[in-house]
Amino acid sequence: MDSIYWLLLFLILLVIEVLTMGLTTIWFAGGSLAAFIVSLILGDMLEIEVAVFVIVSVVLLLFTRPWAMRYLNRRTTRTNVDSLIGSIVRVTELVDNIMEKGAAQAEGKTWTARAEEDGITFVPGELAVVKEIRGVKLILRKKKED
Repeated sequence: MDSIYWLLLFLILLVIEVLTMGLTTIWFAGGSLAAFIVSLILGDMLEIEVAVFVIVSVVLLLFTRPWAMRYLNRRTTRTNVDSLIGSIVRVTELVDNIMEKGAAQAEGKTWTARAEEDGITFVPGELAVVKEIRGVKLILRKKKED
């Protein structure tokens, strides 16, 4: 009788995955499918079925998720603010973390800017590289001279 529950769980998790496409439930769907197969072979042995579900889900999550995320992320195009990461910007106001001030021009817009490390400053007119974006602030690092 456990078989039907594992099959039902598999189908529910699969439907959730298809609807969200977020690679969140597919690993557990694999575990429930494995538990379903074990329940068909061994009969109603709930402890073994649960163990198989947990082990297969964890193995799938640990070993296939990093590969899948790398494969899927390779095909995504960065948009909006993510496209600023790695770009060169011009500092328009002294960037000083200690004084909590600074601004830079990126794609025609003025952004609040901070240095990636305290103690590093950028003077107006200096070019910098956007390391990351935290909230509405550009986090800058020194541009290497060519």
